[in-house]
Amino acid sequence: MPRLSEVIAALESLWPAERAETWDAVGTVVGDPDQEVGRVLFAVDPVQEIVDEALKLDAHLLVTHHPLYLRGTTTVAASHFKGRVVHTLIKNDIALHVAHTNADTADPGVSDALAGALGLRVVRPLVPDATDPEGRRGLGRICELDHPMTVREFAARAAERLPATAQGIRVAGDAEALVRTVAVSGGSGDSLFDAVRAAGVDAFLTADLRHHPVSEFIADRAHSPLALLDAAHWATEWPWCEQAAAQLDEISDRHGWDLRVHVSRTVTDPWTSHSPSLSLSLPLSPGAPN
Repeated sequence: MPRLSEVIAALESLWPAERAETWDAVGTVVGDPDQEVGRVLFAVDPVQEIVDEALKLDAHLLVTHHPLYLRGTTTVAASHFKGRVVHTLIKNDIALHVAHTNADTADPGVSDALAGALGLRVVRPLVPDATDPEGRRGLGRICELDHPMTVREFAARAAERLPATAQGIRVAGDAEALVRTVAVSGGSGDSLFDAVRAAGVDAFLTADLRHHPVSEFIADRAHSPLALLDAAHWATEWPWCEQAAAQLDEISDRHGWDLRVHVSRTVTDPWTSHSPSLSLSLPLSPGAPN
């Protein structure tokens, strides 16, 4: 079996830490470099349910997309839920490695995996990485559909092909408009509206779209007739886990490591249920005439 340091070196070749945003917290959080690694688990969130899954799986390394301590900490006491995660990992010799914004902009990256799950053909990055002379790395992806469909049909495809969540897919814009080109970005994407406008696509699928940015974007119909599709954050990033696991599998085969690589299917999206509105109109006040 390879040592943790060897596996981490392989992961860093896929997602170099120096390509992460300056505010990000990526890399190895817990782990002994000399520890042997035989089983690896990929997941989106480093939460207790996932750590417990790694323990049951007898995994030696957990790789997550989201950082455990994005804003730093002064304690890892087990009285706090993040501290319990650290204690569980260390006590059971499970390492934790994070690939976040360095995986977002990679080639292939998080948005490539999202596009693949949706059956889209990637054309180019939405926001290219200026340090990549080949123009393949960057944030988000501009894609083409295999055949034109309405916004409603594309939303239904997204709901069918992405992992099921309580939110499903929300749509802003004309549901019957025709879609040929789509911009996608795994995770929070409303900071990319200017790039989406400039791309001239018919629709933009991402997550965590907020009321005011969407309201202003849709109100400017003369310049932005495209539709917005809002999926659950976790659902847009989970396909990366399968892509990343396949990449590590290929490296393992090349080096003769015989690693066993797994992908967690535990849903860690925080929203657990959804009660749809029966009507898009305002409800009548009690006693008001019909």
